[in-house]
Amino acid sequence: MKRRMLGRSGLEVSLLGLGGNSFGPPRMSADISTRIIRGALDLGINFIDTAANYTGGESERIIGAALGANRDQVVIATKGHTLDRGELSVADHLTRSVEASLRRLKTDYIDLYQIHRADPAAQTADVVEVLDALVTSGKVRSIGCSNYASWRVAESLAVAHQDGFTGFTTVQAHYNLLSRHVERELVGCCRQYALSLIPYYPLASGFLTGKYHPGEVPHADTRAATRTDTFARIMTESNWMTLKALEQFASERDHSVGDLALAWLAASDVVSTVIAGASRVAQLERNAEGIAWELTPEEKSAVDSLTANGAEVSAELPAGARSR
Repeated sequence: MKRRMLGRSGLEVSLLGLGGNSFGPPRMSADISTRIIRGALDLGINFIDTAANYTGGESERIIGAALGANRDQVVIATKGHTLDRGELSVADHLTRSVEASLRRLKTDYIDLYQIHRADPAAQTADVVEVLDALVTSGKVRSIGCSNYASWRVAESLAVAHQDGFTGFTTVQAHYNLLSRHVERELVGCCRQYALSLIPYYPLASGFLTGKYHPGEVPHADTRAATRTDTFARIMTESNWMTLKALEQFASERDHSVGDLALAWLAASDVVSTVIAGASRVAQLERNAEGIAWELTPEEKSAVDSLTANGAEVSAELPAGARSR
């Protein structure tokens, strides 16, 4: 498994990361989740991403129990946020959140702690200051953000630089062949400030694996059958046409469309690791093979052209700005 540096953190991570949002009931049993985690380690995957609110904290608990003595071999990334904090200050809320994550993960440090989503009611300076304190204390090694617009990332970095605090090293975002809106600004922002972009939903919740077909009713145990609202937005006529073109492109090169989806993200100069979930070890193995495919510049350009309609503008605007 190839590895890349995670921004300026000094951490080296596997090109394929393991997403933990399904670990724990009702999504996945602890036994199956543990099997997936250990299978990932066997494949050389050392980056595991989770969050405090995934399956009510069970994801973190399962990861902590599954790693055991292997904890130091893994880069653990988890998330928290300052939303719904009630009367607590930003500092108190985030500090308590980190402490709870440390207990569930059975560790005394978190490799990458990310703000899960922006809180319009929180002052950027307050968020940056408490994150710096967590790094200084040794409870967190590096920090990042998730679902941030580029202007918010830049603002956070500017405040950190001005006050002498630790800055973000990563940005996690929804990014795949059908959802390319981050290319409008966020990719450039990451490149400008030497941040690592961590894509999630690289396979568009399974749509880019080729297991769904127009006019067919999704199998009962698939995401399309249980998340109908999400897939109503994905399964459009335009996306079916794009999928067909991508399948043909991959097939001509003896690969699957899932391989192509992962390899295309890995071809980006700002991507350090691509988060993909799995419900079976066989899926992990397939993903590991797919991401090993190195696209030529010509192939990357051709795929870019096939999916250009996915490059949409970000919806998040600075406070006081007006959308059109």
